[in-house]
Amino acid sequence: MGFLKGKKILITGISNERSIALGIAKSLYVQNAELSFVCQNKKIINKIKYLINPINSNSIFFCDVSDDENIKELFFNLKKIWNKFDGFIHSIAYCPKDQMYKDFVENSTKESFNLAHEISSYSFLSMAREAKNMLNKFSSLITLSYLGAKRVLSNYNMMGLAKASLESNVRYMAYSLGKKDIRVNGISSGPIKTISSYQIKNFCKIQKYQKSVSLIKNYITSTQIGNVAAFLCSNLSIGITGSIIYVDNGFNVNIPNGII
Repeated sequence: MGFLKGKKILITGISNERSIALGIAKSLYVQNAELSFVCQNKKIINKIKYLINPINSNSIFFCDVSDDENIKELFFNLKKIWNKFDGFIHSIAYCPKDQMYKDFVENSTKESFNLAHEISSYSFLSMAREAKNMLNKFSSLITLSYLGAKRVLSNYNMMGLAKASLESNVRYMAYSLGKKDIRVNGISSGPIKTISSYQIKNFCKIQKYQKSVSLIKNYITSTQIGNVAAFLCSNLSIGITGSIIYVDNGFNVNIPNGII
C-alpha cells in the first residue's frame, strides 16, 4: 500500500510529456493517490487524456487561472466529485519570452510585470482561497520555484521576480492557512528539460554548468521532483510548512557568487 492511499490531490500544469507536473502525477499515483487534473483550455484536452491514461483518471477540469471567476468555477465543479480533498499541485508559470533575455531595466514593462506575477504567483493564492474550505486537516499545497527567485540568473529576468513573489507567497500563505492546519510548501528544482525551460536562452549551458558544480554530479529529473512532492503530500511531512525544498543536487549551496 502506498503512503498516499486515501489522499485526493488536484494537479495543474500538465501540457506535454516533459511537464514536471506529469512527473509529479506519476509519483503520486505510484503511492496510490487519487488524482484529478486541471488544464487551461479544451484545445489540449486530448493530449492531456493521452498523457494521463496510464494514471487511470478521467477527472479533468478547465481553468484559466488569470480569471478569479474561472478559479471559483473550478472548485465548484471539483466539489461535485470531491466534497473534501487533500491538496493541490500548483505547476503554473508564465512570462513573455522577450522579458527573459533582453536587458532587464531597458525592456521590462508594467504589463509583463503584472502578467508574470498574476499567473506565476497570485494564481497560487487565489486557488488556495477558493479551495481552503474543501481541504482536509493537514492538506498540502505545493508550488514549483527555481533558484532565480534568490540569485541573479542570466536570461531569467522578470520570471525571477515572479518566483521571488511566489516564494514569499508560500510563507505568508503557510502563516494564514496554518490556522486551519493546512500546509504550504514550495519545491525549487534544479534546471530540468521542459518546454518552458527551452525558452531560457542558453538553457543547455546552464544545465551543464549545474551538473558540473552540484554536490552530486547528475541532472535533475521530473521523477525526483515527483518523489519529493509525494512526500510533501503525505502525512510523513506533517511537520513541514512554509518551506522551500531544494531538489537540485546541492546546486544552490555550491554555486560561486555572481551571475550565472
